[in-house]
Amino acid sequence: MRNLAIIMEWTQIIKEFSNYLKLEKSLSTNSVIAYLHDVKLLNQFIEINNYTISPLEIKKSHLDEFLANIFDLGLNDRSQARILSGLRSFFGFLKIEYNLEEDPTNLLEGPKLRRKLPDTLSFEEIEQIIAALDLSKPENIRNKAILETLYSCGLRVSEIIGLKISSIHFDVEFVSVIGKGNKERLVPIGMEALKHIQIYIESIRSHLTINPKYSDILFLNRRGAPLSRVMIFLIIKDLVKIAGINKTISPHTFRHSFASHLIMNGADLRAVQLMLGHKSITTTEIYTHVDQTYLRDAMTQFHPRFK
Repeated sequence: MRNLAIIMEWTQIIKEFSNYLKLEKSLSTNSVIAYLHDVKLLNQFIEINNYTISPLEIKKSHLDEFLANIFDLGLNDRSQARILSGLRSFFGFLKIEYNLEEDPTNLLEGPKLRRKLPDTLSFEEIEQIIAALDLSKPENIRNKAILETLYSCGLRVSEIIGLKISSIHFDVEFVSVIGKGNKERLVPIGMEALKHIQIYIESIRSHLTINPKYSDILFLNRRGAPLSRVMIFLIIKDLVKIAGINKTISPHTFRHSFASHLIMNGADLRAVQLMLGHKSITTTEIYTHVDQTYLRDAMTQFHPRFK
């Protein structure tokens, strides 16, 4: 069992670190929460491994093991780098307040941050996935409308499950989307997606017993409640398997494919940024590098020196 004195020391030091961040560093509430989360992750790791050590006794070897552990959990490079940044602040605080002689983060190497190119589907693969739906099942009428909307509008999974009927402007073929930071944006929606939304509303949704508080939510489960993120993921995972596509696909892949296909076909980067709801255009620029084979084929076909 972990030493009570050690537990109390961790608790006290984390509390003091919180006050330091708020009062001396004047960090925002969200930043303080993020830093404390990083330190608490380390504390949990120490506890799980039955290390009877205080924060002042942490060595580089412990941190190496901790970082290897969070890597094994699947955290991406950016998340690992953020956690390491939080730990550097924590041990910097210990040096100031507790005269920590040796900062164990000094020789730690953070992950090499690189822009990971997102997986995408070709238009043919998207059609294969949608064609894998068995439309004799009522839920697949709904699922077809979901997939058509995901690909037509490039929505995030949180945006598709929160999409409201009142946000779909059938007459002008636009959708109002509430994205990150509760910001609203207008996104064009294709006729194919609108057609399948209409079919779903009239033939499936109209027969559900719907909880009044969800009366405006478009996509519902059989109990008349909103779908979960996990449900959308599972729907797509099963369809990808049926379609025989050997790629790691998630709901976000449809968003990546939406952006990639637009840019590959000549869409303006600024327009795609607005449709995706990206704050910075540099975030959108990643999609210009997605399909190198496409660029090579274009050069081979159209550039005189490549003929």
